[in-house]
Amino acid sequence: MARTAGSRAEITGPLVRKAARRLFARHGYAAVSMRQIAAAVGVQAGALYAYTPDKQALLADLLIEHMELLLAAWDDRPDDPPLDRLERFARFHLTYSLDHPDEVFLSYMELRNLTPDNHATVAALRRRYEDALTAILQDGAREGTMRIQDPRLTAMALIAMLTGVTNWFREGGRLDRTAVADHYWGLVRGAVGA
Repeated sequence: MARTAGSRAEITGPLVRKAARRLFARHGYAAVSMRQIAAAVGVQAGALYAYTPDKQALLADLLIEHMELLLAAWDDRPDDPPLDRLERFARFHLTYSLDHPDEVFLSYMELRNLTPDNHATVAALRRRYEDALTAILQDGAREGTMRIQDPRLTAMALIAMLTGVTNWFREGGRLDRTAVADHYWGLVRGAVGA
């Protein structure tokens, strides 16, 4: 018997994804086996194949889902002033990253483990997100409210800076999320010469 008695697909499937996300983030994709994922969920290893063809497909699904949810959650308002849009992006990205640290970690650290086709799919989604910020910066430069030489490079640097908060921020630490977001907004504003 592959599935534990009493398990249900609509419950077990999400548990498989959650366990894989957590294990990949903690130990690295290469170090995690399908048996470890199955054990974390409480099913036999063979049961996992009812939810995913293999470990590579599972990783790709997790990274694609993360990017699709990130893109769906981002709400640009192109008619607003570019500086307002930039502040909204900075606060959104920081908050989203803090709310999804495992997903963010996988998105950056495990991209290298994707097959070329899966890598291309995730890279295209990432590019759409990076393009959203690049467009804001281009609008700000064109309007004269931002002084930047290379909007694309600036976008990449800002995303890296904002994402980095997941490496050090701890709830209950010296600064709460609001204070961190306010400080980071000041850093972003300074980086674009606004």
